[in-house]
Amino acid sequence: MAGETALVDRFGRRHRSLRLSVTDRCNLRCSYCMPAEGAEFVPRSTLLTFEEITRVVTLVSCRYGIHDVRLTGGEPLVRRELPKLVKMLAEIPSVKDLSLTTNAMLLESMAVPLRSAGLTRLNISIDTLDEVTFETLTRRKGFHSVLRGIDAAIAAGFERIKLNTTAIRGVTEKEVVRLVNFAIEKGVQIRFIEFMPLDADRNWTHGGVLRGDEIRQIIESHFGTLTECGDRDSQPATDYLLNQEVSVGLIESVSKPFCDACDRIRLTADGSIRNCLFSQQEFHLRELLRGGADDEAILEQFTNAIAAKAASHAIGEAGFSQPQRPMYSIGG
Repeated sequence: MAGETALVDRFGRRHRSLRLSVTDRCNLRCSYCMPAEGAEFVPRSTLLTFEEITRVVTLVSCRYGIHDVRLTGGEPLVRRELPKLVKMLAEIPSVKDLSLTTNAMLLESMAVPLRSAGLTRLNISIDTLDEVTFETLTRRKGFHSVLRGIDAAIAAGFERIKLNTTAIRGVTEKEVVRLVNFAIEKGVQIRFIEFMPLDADRNWTHGGVLRGDEIRQIIESHFGTLTECGDRDSQPATDYLLNQEVSVGLIESVSKPFCDACDRIRLTADGSIRNCLFSQQEFHLRELLRGGADDEAILEQFTNAIAAKAASHAIGEAGFSQPQRPMYSIGG
């Protein structure tokens, strides 16, 4: 295979990060993502195998310099034998950063195997510290499993752990201070992510978004002025330092889109490339992988996807429409 070539779109954005979904299934039914009942999942036979995933990651990492790989779902920990895949990906020399996003329901028993397999970082979703609110949002029990999972991850010694909170008006306001204090207690970063139109029930409205500037006001009213820190570069969060210790991040994807610096591309669990969470277009790989296509044909699909990438997700603009796939089917 030829040497490394930058994967650059027509707006000059270089793509260095792959969001890789390993399953569309989940053990929760969060209202901002999945329907309460009747969730539709792809047949298991259509999921990319570990060998197929490893082939794709090896190709795009070596050829296009995509060195940052994050495993997502659904809930990735429900994929059987996931540490095996982590080990396979960690052994690819050109993969420099291997992380995973999880709801932590199964993390208590899996933290050590994942870390031992080579996983370096974790993003853990936690929207509330109230058990009743947790069950209302997720439509499932398991609040204390999440807390035990967080503690297990800390004990396992991951290089970095971030807590992610979806910011929903009417829910998150009363949670902000408690969650920041929780992050301080645990010694991890907390990030608040504006609620995006990716829910399966299609109930999203602008009015349901708790904006980043409102969250910042709540935090500063209790903890004092936040100081912006670090070089944002292409990362979605604006990071702030709290009391010179804990980092608080705001991901203002609705009120202050960061599309002009986006360096991410996505691969769904059933083998389709998506150049944006909100894209209406997909570029299929599974048929190529299982039909004997050579490496160049696989790589060409990535260049085709990047060539078709829009300037922005266009939330709030005339003509915006929510993608046909909900978040759990796309991969976070």
